[in-house]
Amino acid sequence: MRGIEISNRCRGLRLAAEEVAAALRCLDAHFPRRPPPGNLSVVFLDESTMGELHGRFLADPSPTDVITFPGDPSFGEAGEICAGAERAARVADAHNHGLDAELTLYLAHGWLHLAGYDDRTPGERARMRAAEQEALAQVREGPGLPSFALVSAPPDP
Repeated sequence: MRGIEISNRCRGLRLAAEEVAAALRCLDAHFPRRPPPGNLSVVFLDESTMGELHGRFLADPSPTDVITFPGDPSFGEAGEICAGAERAARVADAHNHGLDAELTLYLAHGWLHLAGYDDRTPGERARMRAAEQEALAQVREGPGLPSFALVSAPPDP
């Protein structure tokens, strides 16, 4: 990976971009399989926008947790990870763990897709889940999980 561009388009999501970048660089440094060379784009989105993307690109309009778009290394693009912050907050609450861990899991999942992991078959899913756990362990041992908070945003005027 060359550069990491982080965009927060989820109203009410608070994050430290440098912590997110450190987590992704940690994965890049410790995994034998890596995304193609180039710049990585990470976008945090609300549930409505995630549903629109899911419908437009994967023919399923339901909101989802993470969508990964492969890049074009000939244009210096490793790919893009779109993470659903509102979904992550709900799932984290339902599973009694923090938003930090859930959103980092989504980032790791997207990064692993770019690195060539897939989850279409039961065997691939099992390998992906094991790689996700390894990724989270690497980030916890390295820079630590990025900090995220989702606060209620005031209504538009």
